[in-house]
Amino acid sequence: QVQLVESGGGLVQAGGSLRLSCLASGRTFSTYAMGWFRQAPGKERELVAAITRIGVQTYYRDSVKGRFTISRDNAKNTVYLQMNNLEPEDTAVYYCAGRVASGLGFSPSEYDIWGQGTQVTVSS
Repeated sequence: QVQLVESGGGLVQAGGSLRLSCLASGRTFSTYAMGWFRQAPGKERELVAAITRIGVQTYYRDSVKGRFTISRDNAKNTVYLQMNNLEPEDTAVYYCAGRVASGLGFSPSEYDIWGQGTQVTVSS
């Protein structure tokens, strides 16, 4: 079973950047499509970005298009989320998640494994 550990969260001013990393244990990382979700207090968990097993396809929610970039390095068992031009509305706990099924997943229920989350706080 693959386990996921996120890192890279923190406090940043509006307009700043952060890069989140999600390191997977085990040797089957490349068989998982991956996603980054976020959850703000009182809100539902929402998909931010997703990427297929070898990175051919990606997806971004509209509010982060042009600002966030998802990528993966299967040799390093890691998926990244580069976040630029951050806005206070991006403040949330960010989770990486993996799904065994091929193709992009769009809802939390489509994912099989989850990290513990990392806090991102954007001050205005």
